[in-house]
Amino acid sequence: MLDYPQSRSVADVARNAVAALRRVPLRRTDVAVSTGANLAVSVLPFLVARGVPVHYIESATRVTGPSASGRIIAALPRVNLYAQYESWATGRWGFGGTVFDGYAAEAGEPRAVKKVVVTLGSSEGYGFRRVLERLVQVLPPEVEVLWQTGVTDVSGLPIDARASMPARELADAVREADVVVAHAGTGSSLGALQNGKLPVLVPRRAAFGEHVDDHQQQIADMLSGRGLALVREADQVSLADLEQAAGASVHEQASPPPFRLKGTS
Repeated sequence: MLDYPQSRSVADVARNAVAALRRVPLRRTDVAVSTGANLAVSVLPFLVARGVPVHYIESATRVTGPSASGRIIAALPRVNLYAQYESWATGRWGFGGTVFDGYAAEAGEPRAVKKVVVTLGSSEGYGFRRVLERLVQVLPPEVEVLWQTGVTDVSGLPIDARASMPARELADAVREADVVVAHAGTGSSLGALQNGKLPVLVPRRAAFGEHVDDHQQQIADMLSGRGLALVREADQVSLADLEQAAGASVHEQASPPPFRLKGTS
């Protein structure tokens, strides 16, 4: 319904705010929940002003503190705020759990790799060519690879790249693959874990113009600490890393802790 905003784009926030006033059914909203989306800055202020109960759950990518969107939303009165990490759940920021609580991984013997999924998400305006160049070097020619590359410039690379693909098709490919190599985004990480794969995560770096900041390093370190990812820099990924990740298994916890919204049952 609203356009996906560029990170920290004031113009996009304003444009979506105008669209929200015209198109979002504010008067018929009983409760609003945001999981850290940029769109929250455009929509939630109107809902707060109308007395709608609002719950803002900061993105799991924000391991050490709130995002710019979160800091803006926190300035609004009566918004219920949630961190996904206890380490910074202070003041108005409560802790309700994290989306990664539901997964556990077990190491295994390294396994030969025949099918690989490489997914770089859909970050608008930020390519990640370094990891593609490295993988082209280390992957044997007989390995079958699905390359989902987003906006990354792939000119001159010997790969059959797809900028985007339907979520179900990507999930099916991940399920059938031996290993997944991904940028350290929440969606890509969860997509691998949900389909039983220990991802090889390669954080984007702001110094190379690959993202607005280095928050992907934070989520990569957190998942590595939980044993839910193998983390490497773009120029360090090796075939042995992929074989190690392929030998691991991931499963969902039988009874993950529930995430409870304030004032609800």
